Amino acid sequence: MVSYLSFLSPFAPFFVTFLLLFLLVEQISYLRKKRNVPGSNIILPFLGNAISLTTKPTSFWKVQADLAASLGFSVNYIIGRFIVFIRNTELSHLIFANLRPDDFLLVGHPFGKKLFGEHNMIYMFGQDHKDLRHQIAPNFTPRALSTYTTLQQIIILQHLRSWERLSSESPGKPIYLRLLAPDMNLETSQTVFVGRYLSREAREKFRDDYNLFNTRLMKLLFDLPDFAFRNARLAVERLVETLSDYATQSKKRMSEGDEPSCLIDFWMQETVREIAESKEIAESKTAPPRSSDVEIGSYLFDFLFAAQDASTSLLLWVVTLLDSHLDVLRRVREEVSRIWSPESDTLISAEQLREMKYTQTVAREVIRYQPPAALVPHIAMKDFPLTESYTIPKGTIVFPSVYESSFQGFTEADRFEPKQFSEDRQEEVIFKRNYLAFGAGPHQCVGQRYALNHLVFFIAMFITVLDFKRRRTEGCDEIMYCPTIFPKDGCRVSLSQRCPRYPNLTLN
Repeated sequence: MVSYLSFLSPFAPFFVTFLLLFLLVEQISYLRKKRNVPGSNIILPFLGNAISLTTKPTSFWKVQADLAASLGFSVNYIIGRFIVFIRNTELSHLIFANLRPDDFLLVGHPFGKKLFGEHNMIYMFGQDHKDLRHQIAPNFTPRALSTYTTLQQIIILQHLRSWERLSSESPGKPIYLRLLAPDMNLETSQTVFVGRYLSREAREKFRDDYNLFNTRLMKLLFDLPDFAFRNARLAVERLVETLSDYATQSKKRMSEGDEPSCLIDFWMQETVREIAESKEIAESKTAPPRSSDVEIGSYLFDFLFAAQDASTSLLLWVVTLLDSHLDVLRRVREEVSRIWSPESDTLISAEQLREMKYTQTVAREVIRYQPPAALVPHIAMKDFPLTESYTIPKGTIVFPSVYESSFQGFTEADRFEPKQFSEDRQEEVIFKRNYLAFGAGPHQCVGQRYALNHLVFFIAMFITVLDFKRRRTEGCDEIMYCPTIFPKDGCRVSLSQRCPRYPNLTLN
């Protein structure tokens, strides 16, 4: 050992010199990219500000937003990557509008293509992406949405009943909605997307695989046996295989003239029609693009993934904000009770849903005030002129802030005020460019009407069938990035039954 160290000792000055030179080059490279833009002037080697981002993400992004106040954007350095944080809404639109392979790519995950597979909507562009969105459109027509609303409401009621039972079993102990809401959302997505094709056993396996994927999504990214990332990737493959099999079954039903009962049926009904027309016109047995069962299974998984964390985030913020704004809670209860009663043994109809105008404004304001996907990371594929005086360097990770845009333009932007979305004020129209919770540009969320309906149904039923009390602690409303935003305490509540009985409805 001594002789080995003696051998290396003459080289020590060279190693130290090389290390110092590397650190100097790294610092100079950062400052060259930074130029005169607000941001850290000195960075830790390689790590940059990764420690503060990991330990205190909320304060990290707040600092970035404060730094960006003057120019509309700021810069930083995280684990070897230069980043640009965008606060200004118009600059964010510039990024969203240039989403294409030669300008910006969405970053769903550091190894998204490997994890989600090659058939993924996030990584589609141009005409292919437009054509796929056209194929998906029949899934969200008024007819399709009316089918989904029945399924959504029954599942919401079933889970509210179980939450109330769980809370009543331990009166002095709050329950954590952060742990309960994901199961409700997953069951809703399962049932709405592929409902009748899921047996009880298949539901359990499906749920286990999805939870395996979701809990390992942001773990160490080593694609090796027994590592979390490998397990997540294999879970995705099994889920896609399962969903592909359901696409096969649905195509058969729809080709036989059966009526659609879930999202995949509406999709396959249109696909079967297109295949038939294609064969008639071209006298060919070649199926239209993007209609293979594997592709459809992959796209369905995209829907499933998009419908989970964002929806859970919104449900928790609904409870949090209604608990801290009792005047809003009172008005929602008055409106819902005037239109619908849980004792009627009927669900909320489409007409009744339209009548709940104030409840709709509350839902929209929750989405504005606490947009779940607060940041939408992109990678610059080339040097991109952001302003007349600054060009984003190629390889930069760019973070347009949906959250910051939500607090720009609106008359009472810093307050939770549903009236901003009333018919009199219509600020979601006036300040449409600031309302980015559902995205903007070619990749804007296709299922936003479905998501809004789900939130309104939850609000109406939660406040009508249950009394709730938030168990607050210091800092409980602080925003946590996981990666969508949640209340720090996971929304701890105590629940009790408010109405004499619930609707006695079950899924077929």
